[in-house]
Amino acid sequence: MIQFQTKVDIPRSKWDIKHSDKVLLIGSCFADEVGAHLVRSGFDAMVNPFGTLYNPASIAAMLLRSISEREYSADSPELILDATTQRWHSWMHHSRFSSESRDELIERANATMLKVSDFLREADVLIVTLGTSIIYRLKDSGMLVANCHKQPDALFDRQRLSAYDIADQWQMLLQLLGSINPKLKVIFTVSPIRHKRDGMHINQISKGILLQAVDDIVSNGEQASYFPSYEIMMDELRDYRFYADDLIHPSSMAVEYIWQRFQDTYFTETTKDAVAKAAKEYARQQHRQIVK
Repeated sequence: MIQFQTKVDIPRSKWDIKHSDKVLLIGSCFADEVGAHLVRSGFDAMVNPFGTLYNPASIAAMLLRSISEREYSADSPELILDATTQRWHSWMHHSRFSSESRDELIERANATMLKVSDFLREADVLIVTLGTSIIYRLKDSGMLVANCHKQPDALFDRQRLSAYDIADQWQMLLQLLGSINPKLKVIFTVSPIRHKRDGMHINQISKGILLQAVDDIVSNGEQASYFPSYEIMMDELRDYRFYADDLIHPSSMAVEYIWQRFQDTYFTETTKDAVAKAAKEYARQQHRQIVK
């Protein structure tokens, strides 16, 4: 029989994700896609509580801050006032946290951080979706920035992390996570969404660094595993019909296909049946709300 795609071989996971599990997803906007499927399927899932975070250093920093419960205050260097819009932003949060009131921003940021801290201590699974190995730092202080909030490029230094630096930081973080929650399992995946701002060549280098770093992390213990969403998109779905109109993001069909491969890797047949029933019920509820 003629083959029309290169199938990515994904070993069945040594451990399962169950409907009773608590799942935290953090990282790029692809984490939102997978998280939405988990929520619709009836899982207790917390999805990108800080908003989208693209690079491994920012993700690690926010998890570490949550674990330590180091709260933000009026003096926190992460907070900035946009002189043009008169809105307060956090360099480490998505713009959905931004506010005309600094106190409101601080309150929301601290409440979210403490919620994540509590959730991490009880979670069964942490899914980390890495988007790029490129980071930005403020020129005047060297502070890591997760979100530039459309501020002038002249404020930032652009750097590319090495696979060694990423792996070293995350191996230490995983040890810390294991100490506060020994049952926690971590799934790494590299986002299939390309970052064309830096050009396709730089995007490929960046993705390669992430892939090497994750391979090093996963090779050093059983706490973490890797799910190849990037490889599925690049090889199995190597056709522009599986992309959205921007030709960068996966289409809804592609996301659904990757979701099915994820289920085959981490779900038992019993869990798959429960997921299918929960998804149908969710669709019925959404239809009722539309009709009303």
